[in-house]
Amino acid sequence: MTTRKERYKKLHEDLAKESKGTLFARRQLTKDDQDKLGAEDWDGTQVSPDENYQVPPNHSTGPANANPGHRSANGSITGTSGSHYSGGNGRGKKPPRSKFGGKAKQPRVPKVKKKQRHHPVLSFLLKVLVVLLVYCVGAFTFGKLTADQQSVLSDQELKTFNGMSASDGSNNILLLGSDSREGETARADTIMVLQLDGPSHKPKLVSFMRDTLVSIPGYGQTKLNAAYAYGGAELVRQTLSQNFGIDCKYYTIVDFLSFESVIDTLFPKGVEIDAEKDMSSHIDVPITAGVQMMDGHTLLQYARFRMDEEGDFGRVRRQQQVMNAVFSSMKNPLVLAKLPYAAGKVMGEAATDLPMTFLLKNTFSIAKGAGGIDRLSVPIDNSWSYGTDDYGGSVLVVNKEQNQQAVEAFFNE
Repeated sequence: MTTRKERYKKLHEDLAKESKGTLFARRQLTKDDQDKLGAEDWDGTQVSPDENYQVPPNHSTGPANANPGHRSANGSITGTSGSHYSGGNGRGKKPPRSKFGGKAKQPRVPKVKKKQRHHPVLSFLLKVLVVLLVYCVGAFTFGKLTADQQSVLSDQELKTFNGMSASDGSNNILLLGSDSREGETARADTIMVLQLDGPSHKPKLVSFMRDTLVSIPGYGQTKLNAAYAYGGAELVRQTLSQNFGIDCKYYTIVDFLSFESVIDTLFPKGVEIDAEKDMSSHIDVPITAGVQMMDGHTLLQYARFRMDEEGDFGRVRRQQQVMNAVFSSMKNPLVLAKLPYAAGKVMGEAATDLPMTFLLKNTFSIAKGAGGIDRLSVPIDNSWSYGTDDYGGSVLVVNKEQNQQAVEAFFNE
């Protein structure tokens, strides 16, 4: 029993012989042809010949009249019946068909790819940014690996810091200067809050007098710097939040040796500063009044001096003066080039949870500090008086509400 495909193949061969090559000339199927084709078409649907069907007069009805036709001068194909197909888009003309009855596939026109324009300036800037990024990461890593690791910060100072962002979304940094010595209880000589990503998008620094009377969670009313001795940076964070409404996201604790090392790394020739007065009492290096270049050790002595009539007020003012001088000295491109390396040394020698990504994100804010940083001291003028704490020590009794409003206004300026 032959298959349908074999029957169709044999039928095509017979028709080709009878019509002498005019295989596609139209004619009416005979009874024998229908018997050969069988009762099914290509789709398996039952078909029956239409007895009333008449072949149109313009079509060939038999193999004898079949003519393969010829091509006319205008490109159309004409047969013996007069019918023709024009290659143009004439109305009513059918497109050419494949030998299986479907539409013939039209050749695809290859798409011409547009050449991408290269912008030399943009490409150059992109390469520069990549080089800078690689340099910063490499210098930071090298600085961290080569840190002297001379810090003597105690385990108590390195406790977990549960920082949080401020209500306006800024991420304040708690800066603590520790005078830690081996075998001694740590004390905080410097307590500051640095804001880089606040509403003003420029560096702002708030300093707190260490003798300010505050309420320390779990310890009662006493000096602010006692919070550091009792619970490290985390307890200082809680105390500032409870008494002045300041929230800090990150912290950095720098001891004496780390401070001197970072200053000498960034500024080999020293930092230019205008000393307020002659100083010699209780410091390692005598200092004379006037403009001069100070190395890390001398700058530290100048910032810590308080043996005069101003006491802690004068020291806080000089600490802010030192911070402002450090930022202003960063105008030098050579100093900026050393900044990633110095930051790595700080991360290696100091205790901090400050991510490098935060510093990179606020690079422009740091650069603005080269023109000077905004500063505020707490307590503000006319908001404090002398008093004693629960342990009999001399303290500064402050108006907390007045100072909290002053800090809030300062950060929102």
